[in-house]
This record gives sequence, structure tokens and C-alpha cells, in this order.
Amino acid sequence: MDRRTFIAAGAFAGTSLQAGAQEPAWPSKPIHMIVNFPPGGSLDVVTRLVSQKLSERVGQPVVVENRAGAGGNIGALAVATAPPDGHTLLSTPPGPLTINQSLYKEMPFDPARLESVIMMAAMPNVITARNSFPAANARELIAYVKANPGKVTYGSQGNGSTSHLTAQMFATMIGGEMVHVPFRGEGPALIELIAGRLDLFFGNTASVMKYHEARQVKLLGLSWPRRSSLMPDVPAAPEYGMPDFIASAWFAISAPPATPARLVNRINAVLAEVIKMPDVRERFLALGSEPAGGPPAEMAAMLNAERARWKKVITTANVKLD
Repeated sequence: MDRRTFIAAGAFAGTSLQAGAQEPAWPSKPIHMIVNFPPGGSLDVVTRLVSQKLSERVGQPVVVENRAGAGGNIGALAVATAPPDGHTLLSTPPGPLTINQSLYKEMPFDPARLESVIMMAAMPNVITARNSFPAANARELIAYVKANPGKVTYGSQGNGSTSHLTAQMFATMIGGEMVHVPFRGEGPALIELIAGRLDLFFGNTASVMKYHEARQVKLLGLSWPRRSSLMPDVPAAPEYGMPDFIASAWFAISAPPATPARLVNRINAVLAEVIKMPDVRERFLALGSEPAGGPPAEMAAMLNAERARWKKVITTANVKLD
């Protein structure tokens, strides 16, 4: 090695060491986990469990803050405008990242700019019917809806909710017409379904599992490409001739825009370890959620596909917020 090459190599090594020395440690202070829906729901429970285990892993407090409102946009905005240092993270369901931008006339942030970190859990949506409904499975439901346009009712957590959009996707795909009955939350909708005053509910497995086990409702089919370990007796979408009928609820972690990739990967690695912990997986399954995981790029690709899917449903059906 000649003198010039030696000097250049030394300079490069010095620069690399300096860059490494300047890279801040993570975490160097408490982490704030923003939950963009109220306390007590499945998102909140899952987030608090993961946050506790994360705190134990990294040796810093993880403070869970519930910032609800505007379909989850308020909490998401708080993270979208936070410093990209890994100390403020967003725990969210699909709406703010993949649906709201097609429903709201104006968004206070660009969901695509939030950095994907990891999927914590996923719950396929399931076609749930009152026990006395004539159809016994999804194939019979399709035939019944087509033969009775405008006579089948379905409830949802509200206009523009995932249950509403899932039902609308189903109706559009089969070329049928159903009547939407919006409620304020899934609880009131399920009460009406169990009482037999409502025909269908397209909610996630976590919301209906206990009613299924108590035989208060019947499950006709999943909006999922495969059967669920939580409900192995319920057919997946391809089994009843609708392989593209894919809709699920999920809980994901995102970071502020411009968070460095190395930091995102570091956070992903720690959270992946948490999600794989046996007691965490057991708790997820008890809540009706299937543990997820995966690298940031996998989550980002999934979000892009979901944005396109829901935009098509919302545009085709001309869904508007009240």
C-alpha cells in the first residue's frame, strides 16, 4: 500500500469511527408510545403489554399515551410531527395509515411519510350472522344476497369504519346490495345482531369470538386468504370463491417521518423479540389476535397494498363520512 492509499484509508476509517461515535444511543430517555384510540380497547391492551416488555428489554420507561379523536388522526399527527429519534412511536389500527386519507377531505399529515416499524398483531374480519339467518355459510349468503337485493342488513361501528368498508367490499364483489346500519361502536351493533334485529356484522375475530363460543352468533366465512388458528372451523375467502376478499384489523407500530433506517431496524429487532415471547403470544391469542412481526419493508408493502384496496372500495361505493 503506497503512502497516498494509506492516508486515504486512514481518513475513511476516521470518518467512519466519527460517524459511529456521533450516532445517538437508543433509547437514551423514556419512550412515548402514542395510542390513537381510547383506553380499554384491544389496541390499548395489546400496546400496553408490548410496551411493558419493551421497557424491560431496553431499560427505559415506555409511557403509553392515549390521544384519541378524528378517527385516529389526532394521535397519528402527534407522531408525524415528533422528532425522528425513536423516542415517540405510534401504535395504530388501519384507519390513520391506510383508510382515512380516502375518507377525509383534508388530512393533517401524510400517512405514507410515517416510517413503518412492525406489525404487532392481525385479526381477519369474519362474516358474522344472527343465528336465525337463512344462510349457513358464505356461499349460501352470496346466493341469498343476490336473490334478495336491499333486504339484508348489516351493522358497523360507524360510517367509514373497517366493518362498514369490509361489508361494502363484499357487496361490490358479488354484485349484490345490502342495507348499512351504522352504530357508535361495535358493542351496540353486536347487541342488535344477537337479538336478531340485524342480519350481519363484518367485524374482526377478536370482537365476535366470545359470542361464537357462546353460540350466540354463527360465522359464515373469513375475509382472509387462509383459515385462522383462532377459528379453524371457519372457511377462508378462497374456499367460498372470493380469493380477493381480503380485509383485516391489525395493530402496527410506526415512527416519525425521516427516522433513520438503522434506528427503525433497531426498534424493529427489539419489538420482534417481544412479539415472539411465549407469554406475549399467549396473551395475543387470548385477545383474539394473531401475533405478527416481520421486517419494516414487509409492513410498508402491506400498507401500500391496503391503501390501494380501500381507496378502490371507498371510491367505487362513494362512501362519505357523516
